[in-house]
Amino acid sequence: MQVFAKLAELQSFTKVAEAMQAGRAHVTRTIQDLEASLGVRLFQRTTRKVKLTAEGERFYERVKEILANVAEATSMFDRNGPTLRGRLRIDIPTAFSQPSFMDSLKRFTEAFPELELALGVTDRRVDLVAEGVDCVLRIGELPDSSLVAREIGSAVMVTCASPGYLQAAALPVTLNDLRDHRCVSFLSGQSNRPLPWHFSVEGEDHPHTPRGGISVNESNAYVQCGVAGFGIIQAPGITVDTFLASGELVEVLQAHRPQPRLVSVLYPSRTHLAPQVDAFVAWLKAHFPLLHPGWFTVH
Repeated sequence: MQVFAKLAELQSFTKVAEAMQAGRAHVTRTIQDLEASLGVRLFQRTTRKVKLTAEGERFYERVKEILANVAEATSMFDRNGPTLRGRLRIDIPTAFSQPSFMDSLKRFTEAFPELELALGVTDRRVDLVAEGVDCVLRIGELPDSSLVAREIGSAVMVTCASPGYLQAAALPVTLNDLRDHRCVSFLSGQSNRPLPWHFSVEGEDHPHTPRGGISVNESNAYVQCGVAGFGIIQAPGITVDTFLASGELVEVLQAHRPQPRLVSVLYPSRTHLAPQVDAFVAWLKAHFPLLHPGWFTVH
């Protein structure tokens, strides 16, 4: 049933074999044996795709319930203790791959030493089901999707530039001054378009489209562009903290610092949440303010 459910989700024998660390022949034989024992065809197979039949759809609905009940029964004593086992695959934005966040994440693994953690770091949109990811952490507005999103806090944003750039281009005092400055754009992982900046003016949000000679699609490289003097950047404070402390970056337009951006954790289903995901979400909710007290806030 586990192999069947995974094939229904991924629609590829090869992807199932990789996800379950089994041979493709074993996956194929398992499905063939299951169909033979049931006396029905569960999948329509083509050279490019594997799709559930009508009988397969009906069987899948029951199988999901059965597997969820089995998982709940076998882990009923493991939800909140150090005996939590299994594999948890999470994905975080590149902005969070900082020492303070990693130190906190290490404490989560220490609390659950028998839990295997697989960490992905990317700024692109992740297909949780197709890529076998249990949950993702994201900053900012979320696209409409069938995923469940839980708000866990906010990230403070900072507008800054290198001293060398500001010496040559002058210090911006008002938002109108940005028209005379080069701004480094951060490209959205979904649309590949520059993400708008935001500023606060008398408590109201004022979006701004940055314009300049360079655009970047990775958080660490984006910050390095600011340090190198390409222009002004706007980034989560956690990514520029060390550079502000060393003087390699200087905050500008502090009077118009934007409202903190929402941080959410997303996962595929609200019902029958796997105990590993349940434990991680609960831990994240409780420890988020401690990941970096200066740059993360809770509501």
